[in-house]
Amino acid sequence: MELVAIGCSTGGLKALQILLRGLAPCPRTAFVVVIHTASADADSLRRLLARDTPMPVQEAQERAPVLPGVLYVAPPGYHLLIGADHYFYLNVDPKVCFVRPSIDVLFESAADAYRHRMAGVILTGANDDGARGLRCVRQAGGIALVQDPEEAEASGMPEAALSLAGADHCLRLADIASELNRMCLS
Repeated sequence: MELVAIGCSTGGLKALQILLRGLAPCPRTAFVVVIHTASADADSLRRLLARDTPMPVQEAQERAPVLPGVLYVAPPGYHLLIGADHYFYLNVDPKVCFVRPSIDVLFESAADAYRHRMAGVILTGANDDGARGLRCVRQAGGIALVQDPEEAEASGMPEAALSLAGADHCLRLADIASELNRMCLS
């Protein structure tokens, strides 16, 4: 597994922290996170997440390579894309599902770039951003993991993803971490 893309919204910071605490170091896998939050800038978010993982945590930068063993955070106000060259690209195209950055935009571009060598993870959230992108991940041969809606602080995003894309695994947060460890370390 070369890339794990994670999307979340309402309750997402807490969910990410729990997930990250359960992840073993994955030196061959890059992790990229889009979280909808109006309250934290990327640097604050980066510092908060860095407390819960041994991986370096960085804000994704325009035209920077996607490197394994790093957790990247999408910058606020920009859609984050990954090109076929495995570099990050940012744009200010119109909002998708009323948000920018959009999980769909990241997942769709990552699916094109990584195909079967990636996983998409949808966590708690109140809207349907990420559902179309997760469908693209699955259509490209990637693995789809969705947080169990019954565990999610806001079930809308996981339910929308399950309804539109389905999932290879619908799991509680601790079990998502275990599954990612299995995929990334094997």
